[in-house]
Formats: sequence, C-alpha cells, structure tokens
Amino acid sequence: MKENNIPCKEVISHICETMGESQNSPRCLAIKEHLENCDCCSKYFTNVETTIKFYKDYNVKISDDAHNRLLDKLGLSE
Repeated sequence: MKENNIPCKEVISHICETMGESQNSPRCLAIKEHLENCDCCSKYFTNVETTIKFYKDYNVKISDDAHNRLLDKLGLSE
C-alpha cells in the first residue's frame, strides 16, 4: 500500500474495527495482504483515500443528496 497522510496501519485498523475484528485477526491480516498484493484493489483503495482527503482538506460544501450519492459510489454508505 502507498503511504498517504493517514498511515496504512491506521486505515487497516479502521477497516477492521468497522468489521468488528481485531487488527491481528486472520480476516484483517488477509485483507492487509490482499491490499498489498492486488494492484486493482490497491489503486481503488488509494483513490478512495485521496477522495476522502480532498473532501476533508477543502471542506467542500455539497448538498446532502450529493454527499449521499458520493458515499454510495465509494461504497461507504451505511
């Protein structure tokens, strides 16, 4: 995984917490390994991180509808 402003370890920790898993669980270790070895998922992951970073850094004002569509598109909606 590429390093960004948010350390990869912190991102993996967040993913695992969201799934209700320990960072050292077999499932989370498999996700980390997959992201390190799958170019397609790694690029997708980096694009999501970049979008979130821009969204936070520039404090973009968009409608609730646009915000919800963005979350849906990124697969981050609840």
